[in-house]
Amino acid sequence: MMEKKSVRPAEAAALLGVCRDTVYVLMRSGRLRSVKLGRARLIPIAAIDDFLSATEEAAA
Repeated sequence: MMEKKSVRPAEAAALLGVCRDTVYVLMRSGRLRSVKLGRARLIPIAAIDDFLSATEEAAA
C-alpha cells in the first residue's frame, strides 16, 4: 500500500490533536502550508512535520 503524502484538514486535525477549525485558521495564517486540488484543500505531511518542528523550536 502506498504511503499518504498529504491529508485532508480533518485528518490533519486528528494528527495534530486540534479541531478542524484550528487547522483552517493555521492554513489561513500561513503557519500550515496547504495546496488546493480542485475543490479539495490538502495538507502535505511534510507541512505538518514543518509546523510541529517550528512549534517545538518556539517552545524551547
